[in-house]
Amino acid sequence: MSDASLVGQYAAHIKWAGCDDRPAATAAARKAFLDRFEKLVDPDGKLSPAERAQRAEHARKAYFINLARKSAKARAARKAGAV
Repeated sequence: MSDASLVGQYAAHIKWAGCDDRPAATAAARKAFLDRFEKLVDPDGKLSPAERAQRAEHARKAYFINLARKSAKARAARKAGAV
């Protein structure tokens, strides 16, 4: 493991050791992650908020389904000794 990786892990553990409100600490990142799907489905902001939210939800679900598919494929490849 590289020194930079160890320093990063150390810093993360120090941060979370002193964190009193984890949801608040990650709120901005969660909001940015979810906002990206709204921008993806409505880059010009022309849809109604309800329609944009519905489409963004479908885009988010598709993202996670694809992530799960890739994960399953990687696990199968590791199990088969291909990786």
